[in-house]
Amino acid sequence: MNVRSSRPFLAVAVTVGCVALAACSSVSSSTSSTPPASPTSATASAGASASASAAASSVDSNIPAGLTGDAKTVATNWVTFFDPATPTATKVTLLENGSKFASVLAGEATNAQAKETSAQVTAVTVTGSTASVTWSLLLSGIPVLKGQKGQAVLTKGVWQVGDSSFCGLLSMQPPVPGVCKS
Repeated sequence: MNVRSSRPFLAVAVTVGCVALAACSSVSSSTSSTPPASPTSATASAGASASASAAASSVDSNIPAGLTGDAKTVATNWVTFFDPATPTATKVTLLENGSKFASVLAGEATNAQAKETSAQVTAVTVTGSTASVTWSLLLSGIPVLKGQKGQAVLTKGVWQVGDSSFCGLLSMQPPVPGVCKS
């Protein structure tokens, strides 16, 4: 795939990932047994495999089976953000400073390549209100960007894709949106 044709794919994938974080964090933060004020540290790593045949279980199949607590929430939100079925409004809530990216996310929602992108998380390390995420960007279930490093942040009880991670993906194929230049 050439760099020009991958730009829409990257933007869509990032958009989907962001939405995933916000949606899952909202649900799990209200049911979490760990107080949000106390810093937590959890590390999990596994090779999650994508399931091409079961769309309903695509989130679960793209996160490591051994994740629990905040690490699982981070992974679930990350995968949800990059899920092409996730509405733009949800993606905005799953992205740090998501409202600043609303027009970028809306533009990506209409991209045909974006409808074939998803994310697979292989590891999450949570430390306090931040998390390091190791993940791969998938096109039609096939990894096209493997072992990417990203950051998630806990904002008002919701684990979100870090805006620096999103901008990092967007910067792989210029032009870089103005919101990533500030």
